[in-house]
Amino acid sequence: MKGKKIKLLFISLLFLNSSLSVAQQTYCNPINLDYTYMIYNSNNDISYRSGADPAVVQFRGEYYMFVTRSMGYWHSTDLTNWDFITPEKWYFQGSNAPAAHNYKDSVLYVTGDPSGSMSILYTDNPKKGDWKATPSIISDIQDPALFIDDDDKAYIFWGSSNLYPIRAKELNKNKRFTPSEQTKELFNLDEANHGWERFGENHTSTMEGYMEGPWLTKHNGKYYLQYAAPGTEFNVYGDGVYTSDHPLGPYTYAPNNPVSYKPGGFMNGAGHGSTVLGPGNEFWHFASMAVSVNVNWERRIAMFPAGFDKDGLMYTNTSFGDYPHYAASLPNKKGDFAGWMLLSYKKPVTASSTVGEFTANHVNDENVKSFWLAQKNDDKQLLQIDLEKPSAVYAIQINYHDYKSNLYGRMPNLYHRYSIEGSLDGKNWFVVANKKNSFKDTPNDYLELENPVELRYIRYLNQKVPTTNLAISGFRVFGKGHGKTVSTVKNFKVDRQDDQRDAKLTWDKQLNAQGYNIKWGIAPDKLYSSWLVYDTNELMMKSLTKGQGYYFSIEAFNENGISAITRPLKVE
Repeated sequence: MKGKKIKLLFISLLFLNSSLSVAQQTYCNPINLDYTYMIYNSNNDISYRSGADPAVVQFRGEYYMFVTRSMGYWHSTDLTNWDFITPEKWYFQGSNAPAAHNYKDSVLYVTGDPSGSMSILYTDNPKKGDWKATPSIISDIQDPALFIDDDDKAYIFWGSSNLYPIRAKELNKNKRFTPSEQTKELFNLDEANHGWERFGENHTSTMEGYMEGPWLTKHNGKYYLQYAAPGTEFNVYGDGVYTSDHPLGPYTYAPNNPVSYKPGGFMNGAGHGSTVLGPGNEFWHFASMAVSVNVNWERRIAMFPAGFDKDGLMYTNTSFGDYPHYAASLPNKKGDFAGWMLLSYKKPVTASSTVGEFTANHVNDENVKSFWLAQKNDDKQLLQIDLEKPSAVYAIQINYHDYKSNLYGRMPNLYHRYSIEGSLDGKNWFVVANKKNSFKDTPNDYLELENPVELRYIRYLNQKVPTTNLAISGFRVFGKGHGKTVSTVKNFKVDRQDDQRDAKLTWDKQLNAQGYNIKWGIAPDKLYSSWLVYDTNELMMKSLTKGQGYYFSIEAFNENGISAITRPLKVE
C-alpha cells in the first residue's frame, strides 16, 4: 500500500510539471528580463522598472546586452535566456543609452553624458566584468555608438536632439581612442517629407521630433546607420536607416523607412535599438517598447528577426510582434511566427478583488497601459478567464505592473510566485504551471507549455509578488481555437491624402474577427512594415514618405487563425 501511494505521488508530481517546457522553443515580447528599478527624480518618489536603448553584441559566440541605467548588463548563449551580470568593476551606475562593440579580444563600452566627459571601457572577460578605462576622454555626447571597421579605423556616432543631426568623429585607435578634432554632421530629421519622423502619439503633434540612438551595421560592404525617432514614449517610436559606402558618408535615406516599427498591438514601439548577428548567422534587431504609465521613460526590451534583402534593403519583421515567435536558436524556424493566436482577448474575466477603476477586464484588453489592481498581495488573490469554448493552450504571458511599488535601484531577492490552473467545466481544476516556489524575478513572465493543454477556463492564483501591490496589465493566453478562421477581408481601400505622408485605410468588418494586420511596403514582395489593430475597420496612417509609392495588404484574425491576405494594392 505504501509503495502504491509513493507511485501515485510521483505520477501526480510528474503531471504538475509536465506542461512546462524543458527547453524553450519560443519567445514573446516584451522580453522577460529582471529589469532594474529606476529613480526618476531627486525626491525618489516615483518607482518604476525600465529597460531601454539595448546595445547587444556578440562576443566569443555568446551575447551581451547593455541597457540604460541597469547597474550591470545581461548575458545569453542563445538570445532567448538571459542572466544578469553584476560586474566586478562598474563606472557608470546611471549610464544612459550605452554603446558597445566587439573588438578583437575585448568588449568596448561607452555611455553618453551631454554635460560631461566619459572614457571608453574595455574588458576581455565580460562575465567577470573587470572593466578598465582608456585614458582618452570623450566629451559632450549623448546616445553614442561605437564602430571599428575592417580596416581597423574606429568611429563614434552620437545624437539625441530635436534640433541637431546625427554626428560622428573618427577615433585614433593607436592613441587610446582619442577623438579627432573634426566633427562630421551626417543627417537630420526631415519631417516635412518623412511622416514617421513626426512627433507625438500616431505622429499627431506639431512639435519637433527627436532623432537619437544611432547604431552602425556593415553588410556586404555597405554601411547601414540606424537611428530612432520621433520619441521614446510614443506608440510610433521606430528606427530608420541611411546607407553609405563609407562610415562618414555621404548617406542616403532608405526608401522603406522606418525599418523597425510597431505602432499597434499590446505593446508599442520598436526604436532605439541595435542589430546583431545571432545563431546561424541570422540578424536580430533589439529595440525599446513603451509602457509609459508611471513616467514617460517606463519601457521594456523587444527583439525581432531582421535582415537584408537581395536589393540591399534592411528590414525588421514586427508582424504579430508581441505574439509567440520561434527562438533564435531553433533551426529553420528562427523568428517565425508560431501561429498561436490570442485566446483570452476580451473574454469574460473575474477577480478575487479589485480597487476602484482598476478592474479585472484590463488584463485582457491588449493595452499595456491599463491594469488590474488587487486589494491585497497575498495567496487569496486570483484571476479567472472563461475562453468561452474549449481551446488548445500553448503558452501564457503574465505582465505585471508597477503600481506604487516603492522599489528603487537594483533590488536583490525579488521573485514572482504563482500557479496557473485550467478546467473544462469550471469545477474540476488541474495545474497547468506551478511557480509557487520560484526564485526568479519575472515581471513579463512567458510560459511555453511542453504540450498543449485543452481547457476552457484558466486562472492565475497569486502566491507572492515583490511589489507592494499586486497589479497585472496582461494575462495573455495563446493557442489554437477549434472554430473557423476569418474570411478574407473585403473592400480594402487606401486613400492617400493631400498630404502624402498620410493615408486613410478602410475595409469591411469581418464576422468574428478580433482584429486586422495591415502590411505595407515599397513593392509587392517587400511588405516589411505592419500595424496590428483590434475592433476597428479603419486606420489613419501618418508614417509615409512624400513621393514614394507603396503597396498595401490586409489580413483578418481571431483565436482560430489568420485569414488569407489580400492581394497587394498599389497606391501612388
